[in-house]
Amino acid sequence: MKLILTTILCGVFYLSMGQNTLSNNKNENMKRLFLTSSFSSVAKLFEDFAGEPVNGKKIVFIPTASLVEKVRFYVDDDRKAFEKLGLIIEELEVSTATTKEIATALERNDYIFISGGNTFYLMQELKKKGADKLLMEQINNGKLYIGTSAGSIIASPNIEFVSDMDETEKAPELTDYSGLHLVDFCFLPHYLNFPYKEVTQKIVNEYSQKVDLRPISNNQVITVLGNEIKTLEKPKRATKK
Repeated sequence: MKLILTTILCGVFYLSMGQNTLSNNKNENMKRLFLTSSFSSVAKLFEDFAGEPVNGKKIVFIPTASLVEKVRFYVDDDRKAFEKLGLIIEELEVSTATTKEIATALERNDYIFISGGNTFYLMQELKKKGADKLLMEQINNGKLYIGTSAGSIIASPNIEFVSDMDETEKAPELTDYSGLHLVDFCFLPHYLNFPYKEVTQKIVNEYSQKVDLRPISNNQVITVLGNEIKTLEKPKRATKK
């Protein structure tokens, strides 16, 4: 009787261990997204979300969306924010890199970042090189993805909803407005922030009843950890009395 009971208990133990191992593997492959309007504005929230010390971690930094923009200060701001956190940056220009170079850079870095700029131009260049599929593969396998503005919008199922904010003319070769579909909602950055106050409100008025629209300000971030989605805000500075 004791032998039978011991055998049963051992079986339950090993079954439990197997389930825990399977659960841990699922956690490793859990989708992890840090979607911002401005990474530099919410950088202090990043390490906590990453769940590990980020100093010394390697990040592939993709500024492609900004190439067709006249104003690009936000790219430098985000780069400085990553450097301040101690991250080692490898810059990758998708429009001039080969598909093999893109795949290698995405694979060898710990994190992936895509900057702001023109969403349609960014999507055009990603699709031309097959980088959209490479990104989805890495992210769906658990690699942490960070986006700023356009870099966050492309996580949406479709990017057409920002056509009033970004010029579609800057991507003449883009005929398909599908996004990476990393999430089931449509990410809207810079909500009510200058100089996008009017256009973001217009987009909300036009699309909020048509799609699952998630507008956030420059001081907020939408985090995705598996099926858990949160909207966080940068802590406000304490006012002196």
